[in-house]
This record gives sequence, structure tokens and C-alpha cells, in this order.
Amino acid sequence: MATLTQVEMNIVNGNAGLPVIQVEDVHKYYDLGETKVHALRGVNLTIEPGEFVAIMGSSGSGKSTFMNMLGCLDKPSSGKYLLEGTNVAQLDKKQLAEIRNRKLGFVFQGFNLLSRTTALENVELPTLYARLDKAARQARAREVLEMVGLGDRLDHFPSQLSGGQQQRVAIARALVNRPAILLADEPTGNLDSRTSVEIMQIFQTLNDTGLTIVLVTHEPDIAQYAKRIVVFRDGKIRRDELVKQRPRAAEVLKTLPQVDENDAELAEINDVAVLPVTIETATLNEAR
Repeated sequence: MATLTQVEMNIVNGNAGLPVIQVEDVHKYYDLGETKVHALRGVNLTIEPGEFVAIMGSSGSGKSTFMNMLGCLDKPSSGKYLLEGTNVAQLDKKQLAEIRNRKLGFVFQGFNLLSRTTALENVELPTLYARLDKAARQARAREVLEMVGLGDRLDHFPSQLSGGQQQRVAIARALVNRPAILLADEPTGNLDSRTSVEIMQIFQTLNDTGLTIVLVTHEPDIAQYAKRIVVFRDGKIRRDELVKQRPRAAEVLKTLPQVDENDAELAEINDVAVLPVTIETATLNEAR
């Protein structure tokens, strides 16, 4: 890997113009009783449209705090965060909820699917406040489920899906409102090796179409599928590098043994807990 420069970044992204994400001298403090924790210490980062960035760092490095800020789930204590040119710190709760629902797509390690709701209904959930009629909402949900290879599982409940299939539903849900940015927090943490690469194939395909992706992972082999790796330590960015000789997930999959889908489903259903509450649900409640 080579150190990233602004010139290289512009070349990679074709001088795309206004950055999707621009973070300038951001600090974040948390007051824990008499203790003041300095979680982010003067972070500067620019992400252009169409980039695929992996965020790495050990526990306590600041990467989770940074991801929460990018997702408009938290605000900087000082400094500036511009999302497509909008200063997020100046927005109220309702405006932040609207941005999360319209501009950002979230994918999490725990899937966060509603257990008593079908795949189609789970994916349709973020569209409820998108001013679309029911037919349009369902059509859009079907479209993204087909995109992630689950067109034949629309009426399946999470308990009827393998862990990899549940994560595909979560990705489809994140895409249904056609966001500008996909934020993925440890999306392969609950998955086996082959399924993890399949998820990265989906991400690479989406990124090839122009979708900006920011991925948090503690797995170096997963980070290598991104175009750029940013490493946090002690609340600061310590490395910001382009990935050289980036593997293509579709090619890597050809070298991995096939897994019987039915056996995988039974094994993963027994191992994976389905969380009953979604971030989208909280977001939509805030928007009311």
C-alpha cells in the first residue's frame, strides 16, 4: 500500500467535485462523571463520491465514535462535519433523522431485522416516510432484494434465512431509499469466511456502480477489498492509504469451497440471534 495524497484521490475519483464527506479538525468529548474522555482528537478526512473506504482500529481507537458521527447518530464537540456540503452540527433532531433516512444506508453486524416481519416488509420499512405509495414502496423493496440475490425469498421471515441471507436483507434495506452513502459497521463479523467474501462481492459490485461505501472492520483481510484503508489510534488517524493489488471478491470466491445452502441455513439459524429492534425504527420515530 502507498500513502494517499489528495492528487491521487482526485485521479481515482475523476475529480468528482464536492466531497460526500468532509471532516475538519473534529474533536469529540464524553463526560463520564468526573472523567472527561477525549474520543476524537482533531480528525481530518475527505471522502469523495464513489470511494470505498475501510475504517480500522483497535478497541478505544475512536473508530466507532467516528462512524456514529458519520451516520449522524452523534455530533462533534468541535470542528466541522460536512455531509454533501451540509454542516451536520447545525441540524436539529428531525433534520438529522431525515438525513439518516434519505442520504445514508446502514448495515450492522447484528443484522437488526424485525423477527416477525418478512424480508420484503423489513426492506420496505425505511420507505414509509419517503412519500411513496404502497405499490411503489413494495416495488422498490423487491428491486433491491433481487439485486442482492434474494428475489425468491421475499416472503421468508429472518428465522427462515441463513446469517448470510439475513445480512443480504439488511443490505437491501440500507439501499431501498437510494442513499448517497452506505455505512457498514462490522458487516461480516457474524459470518463464515465464504459468506463474508460473498458480502464483500456485493459491496464491490455496488461500489462499481458509483455508490460510496464506508466500512468499519477489525479484519485486515476484509479491509483489503476496499479501495482505501484509514487506521485510527488514540482518537487520531494514524494511516490513510490506498490499497494496492486489491482482490476482487468474485475471483476469490472461485477458490473457496462451496457450502450447501440448506446446511448453512440450519447451522446459522441456530447460531445467530435476530435483534427485535432496528435503527431505522428509531429513526422513523424521531421523524414523526
